[in-house]
Amino acid sequence: MGDEPLAIAIDSAERTGPRRVYCRLCGRPLTGADSRRTGLGPTCDAKLHPAPPDIRTRRHEVEQDTLPGLEPPAD
Repeated sequence: MGDEPLAIAIDSAERTGPRRVYCRLCGRPLTGADSRRTGLGPTCDAKLHPAPPDIRTRRHEVEQDTLPGLEPPAD
């Protein structure tokens, strides 16, 4: 056991703190936990994965014919 090499290089053991992670798209350093996990900053993530359109804004009233059998009774 005395002559076995170390698994970690000595110069890498000197660094303290988390290692720097950079955005895969623009190369800027990432600071947020979610950004570090995905590898994309919030701006670049929004470019690649745009939010879906809000369906509530597309709804509108449409004039329709009355369904057969649902007409009001004639007097």
